[in-house]
Amino acid sequence: MSENTPGRTTGARYLLTGLGTATGLVVWAPRAVFSIDGGFEGHARDLSVIFVDLPLILLGGALIPLVAWSTAMRQVRRPWAAALAALAAIALGTWGLTEWWTPRQHPDPGYGPGI
Repeated sequence: MSENTPGRTTGARYLLTGLGTATGLVVWAPRAVFSIDGGFEGHARDLSVIFVDLPLILLGGALIPLVAWSTAMRQVRRPWAAALAALAAIALGTWGLTEWWTPRQHPDPGYGPGI
C-alpha cells in the first residue's frame, strides 16, 4: 500500500475538518454566551450570534483546514505536510476569530448575571 492511499488521506481530511469545526465551536461558545443570555432581564439579548455567526464560524472551521489540506497536497504531495498545514490553518483561523469577532459583552466589569 502506498503512502498516498485515498483511504488514509480521506480519513485525515475528515478528522481535520471535525477538529476545525469543534475548535470554532469551543472558541465561539464562551464569547457568545452573554448575547444569548442577554444579561439583566434579557435586555441585551442578540440571537443573531446563533443564527448568523455560529453557522459562519462552523463553516469556516470546516473549510479552512480542507483548503489548507488540498493546497498542501497539490504542492508537496505528502500527507504529513498537508496535515501540518491544516493544523497551522486551524491555529491561524482561531487566532483571527478571537481577534476579529467580538460579540457584545457585559456593560462594565462589575456587572454580572443576576442581581
